[in-house]
Amino acid sequence: MNPYRIMLVDDEEEVRKAIIRKMDWEKLGFVVVGDAENGEEALEKLEQLEPDVVITDIRMPYMDGLTLTARIREKHPSIKILIFSGYDDFEYAKQAIKLEVTEYILKPVNGEELAVILSRIRGSLDKEIEQRRNIDTLRENYLGSLPILRELFLNNLVNRTTDVTAVAPRLREYGIDILDARKWLAAVIHVEQVECVETKALSMHQELIPISVRGLVEDSLKTYCRFAIFASLEGITVIAAIDENNTQTGLINLFGDICRESRRLLEIAITVGVGRSCDALQDIGSSYQTAVDALGYRAIVGKGKPIYINDVEPVNRGNLQFQAKDEEELTTAIKFGSRETIEAIVRNLSANMDDAKVHDRQYQIYMLSVANCLFRLMQQYNLDIDVMFGSKEQYKVILEGICNKAEFADRIIPVVCRMNEALNRERDNTTRKVIEEAKAYIREHYADSELSVEMLCRHLHMSPAYFSTVFKKETGQSYVNYLTEVRLKKAVELLNETDDKTYMIAQKVGYQEQNYFSYVFKKHFGVSPTKYRGTQENGQ
Repeated sequence: MNPYRIMLVDDEEEVRKAIIRKMDWEKLGFVVVGDAENGEEALEKLEQLEPDVVITDIRMPYMDGLTLTARIREKHPSIKILIFSGYDDFEYAKQAIKLEVTEYILKPVNGEELAVILSRIRGSLDKEIEQRRNIDTLRENYLGSLPILRELFLNNLVNRTTDVTAVAPRLREYGIDILDARKWLAAVIHVEQVECVETKALSMHQELIPISVRGLVEDSLKTYCRFAIFASLEGITVIAAIDENNTQTGLINLFGDICRESRRLLEIAITVGVGRSCDALQDIGSSYQTAVDALGYRAIVGKGKPIYINDVEPVNRGNLQFQAKDEEELTTAIKFGSRETIEAIVRNLSANMDDAKVHDRQYQIYMLSVANCLFRLMQQYNLDIDVMFGSKEQYKVILEGICNKAEFADRIIPVVCRMNEALNRERDNTTRKVIEEAKAYIREHYADSELSVEMLCRHLHMSPAYFSTVFKKETGQSYVNYLTEVRLKKAVELLNETDDKTYMIAQKVGYQEQNYFSYVFKKHFGVSPTKYRGTQENGQ
């Protein structure tokens, strides 16, 4: 098993270095993946480092260890937390107990004592994982929690074969608490293929892997929203109730956490297709279908994370509903695929005709349906037909030759490749426009101390996870770093051009705490705001 990951948090660098030096981490079954000077910095690094254990001092500037613990418990309840302090204070210990801190140790840290505590923590982590992977327990939970009639009803509900008048009574009968919500949302969880099965605890019982994933999903969702979970043909399906206690964005973020927890605890990659919400429960079938559609994009946008349908198929663009699988595959390749992928799909379409034994009229209908698919896509995205075909003259030549079985692939491939290039340009332009809009919003609202990526994404009508990815890709920096740069640039301007006190400047650029503003400023420029102003004045 891989070593457990530790993040060390202490405002004294020498203390951090001493603890790292004195322990034989590998022997204890751990690895230190990173450290932080305070709680604020630790929270920023948490998502990236994905630690199993956080060791933190209790007294630190900007955010103390207890506040950090509370914040971690909100989002990552499975992370083990070890608090150490130089103060033998019973009140701290009581607060730590209330926050379900795993261990509490006094400074100066004794290596032997810390080793004993870490061994206990490792035992607890091992037990958690063993429980997740205990086949007998999983089988018993599965048989006890999935009555056949309940599963059948929920499948009929998402497949729109249930009498709408019977939905509410049947939900109450089966004890499914998802009625009386503002809206509902369906998500479909796909378990990716386990490759190195010989190293997996579940390798001999592949049929039980979805059960372990389902248990993890249930544990993660139960404190956030009301939901129903069941097995469907497409994977593990969740119907979530969205009400005043939760949000759609928050649910998508939670699915992201579940994907990461699945990799950490179960060593299993899962992808979550998240559908569009609906205002009436009887319309949950539409949400379910768009969740399935979202899963179809995992080969393009990546596996092992949530894929929200509005991120890959915006509502305002509309969608063509193709009945045949090969038509859908061709459309997806034109939108997102490489030239090699597109050519392979067209060649395969041509090969389908070679393998068929039908009347010539059937070949013509088949080829015309492909051509019609292309015309609809051109119309949908306002693509110039003459440009896509090369010229007005080529348009006539190609169109006349499309229904020639022998020339079909060679006629179609240049057209679909031009369509792919045009759509890629449009997508890049749209992404750049979104990023510029985001930058403008940040520059306009940087003074708001409550400004967050969630607030920005509500304005942009995007999910935070997708926005963060495209923002980093387009700008080369994270949203947090860009916001910090904007705020600090304005702070420098105010320091140079006004006589405002430091605390006033901090508030004007979006920092409620003057001390934290000074910390961020010094970390960026190497000097405090006060010293920076003095240096500028002396230079003048």
